[in-house]
Amino acid sequence: MSSDLVLVGGTWGPGEHGTFVVDDPATTEPVAEVADGGASDALRAVDAAAAALDPWRRLAPRTRSDVLRRTFELMHRDVDELAALISSENGKSLADARAEVVYAAEFFRWFSEEAVRTSGTYGEAPAGGARTLVTHRPVGVAALVTPWNFPAAMATRKIAPALAAGCTVVLKPAAETPLTTFAVARLLQEAGLPDGVVNIVPTTRAAEVVTTWLEDPRVRLISFTGSTAVGKQLMKQAADRVLVSAMELGGNAPFVVCDDADLDAAVDGAMIAKLRGGGQACTAANRFYVHADVAEEFARRLGGRVEALTVGAASDGSDIGPLVSQKAVDDITAKLEEAVAAGARVAYRAELPADAKGYFLAPQVLLDVAADARIVTEEIFGPVAPVVTWTDEAAMLAEVNASELGLAAYVFSRDLQRAIRLGEEIEAGMIGVNRGIVSDPSAPFGGMKQSGLGREGAREGLEEFTETQYLSIAW
Repeated sequence: MSSDLVLVGGTWGPGEHGTFVVDDPATTEPVAEVADGGASDALRAVDAAAAALDPWRRLAPRTRSDVLRRTFELMHRDVDELAALISSENGKSLADARAEVVYAAEFFRWFSEEAVRTSGTYGEAPAGGARTLVTHRPVGVAALVTPWNFPAAMATRKIAPALAAGCTVVLKPAAETPLTTFAVARLLQEAGLPDGVVNIVPTTRAAEVVTTWLEDPRVRLISFTGSTAVGKQLMKQAADRVLVSAMELGGNAPFVVCDDADLDAAVDGAMIAKLRGGGQACTAANRFYVHADVAEEFARRLGGRVEALTVGAASDGSDIGPLVSQKAVDDITAKLEEAVAAGARVAYRAELPADAKGYFLAPQVLLDVAADARIVTEEIFGPVAPVVTWTDEAAMLAEVNASELGLAAYVFSRDLQRAIRLGEEIEAGMIGVNRGIVSDPSAPFGGMKQSGLGREGAREGLEEFTETQYLSIAW
């Protein structure tokens, strides 16, 4: 069983609270023993990041860019090893894990290119007598908190823009999946990243570590991806020090299929949007609103694809892996049982392996689901597709927008103008139009309402780690 340590100032060492075990959710067997960091480790990480900040931000943008570009290349060199690591601690299929590595690496390439595109303005003050020079400077030490569902991509989506902007980083990975973050950190070191620029504190005491960072005056930004409930608590803590806050929180993505949709394209999109990572994604299609005229045929085609899926460990070449924990299985099962008791029916279901030991839940399609069922109104985070039928567009949009969450949505129609019009009516930060994926390093990732604040990726992702400054120059 491998072991990993706290990374502070370029040195790997033990954690304040001993160690904890990371399990494989497909087998429930341990795969690694990891240092369990605490407040003292968190403080040492800020010490290192603060010491490294001035030298790092003063490096030429091209130098920072070269480190990011080299890390991108190293991730592609090690794509198979990284994919196997993700599968072992997260459980997702090897195909999903490999796709995540490629996607995660792209953030290093994108922000290596953005790092050298420094922006600013210069102009004459309207009243005369002065010139205005506007620049952007790194915000400083950034505290990053990442989730377990995309252990590579969620780390690189935060680390890459922070480094490109000239910030240094303290990072807490999810206790369920810290190993991939360590692997990325080692590749950054191999790429020439100076000591102290990225520091990692794994822990089972998340509140202890993150509160230490939020209360330290040298930390100037908190970037968090996770549940809305935790995000709200972090925002309250951040408010005490008026910290810059970037929050990517929960989702409840609607998947709208119109009566004129290309059903083959809609089913292809549904398989990606619903089942990538076993449905454990904040952008996952959560509730399917299918026009009554095509609902039966859509469900039949989607159900056939779902029933053909193989479920099991990644090492067996399965299409769908386990959920992250038994609690996740129990929570979704409770929602399923409630929906069925209220009249919904499981119309299509994949087979579970007879000897499954891990946290498996069969992918399934539910029909005759009430629009107010918890499995529709709450985020599922698993491989269950509840289908609600509609005929009245205005009523459907009202149901779609009734949620307090607004991260992603999907719309399928052969009439592109109609699809775009519907997309513009949906209160979500990202809309997939006739496609089942919205994530792209070159596009601004983020949501509306209680799905968060700020954007990751694109130019906006770099700007999250900068502050605007202007100089008024006597002329």
